[in-house]
Amino acid sequence: MVNVVLLGILALAVGGCVCVVWAERGGPRWVRGVAAVTRFAGELVSHAGKSGSSSRSSSGGDGD
Repeated sequence: MVNVVLLGILALAVGGCVCVVWAERGGPRWVRGVAAVTRFAGELVSHAGKSGSSSRSSSGGDGD
């Protein structure tokens, strides 16, 4: 069951990347919409990763 969910997430990610490339080449309006959502989701993930890694590194202390 977990494999099916992971495959679905992978399919959505690959489909979003395809739409981004297609939109850059002047695709239809719905492709540009999907590309915008994909880019926004990527920015959210990137921002979450940056804030999570900075909080982990700053809360570590000096260890002595």
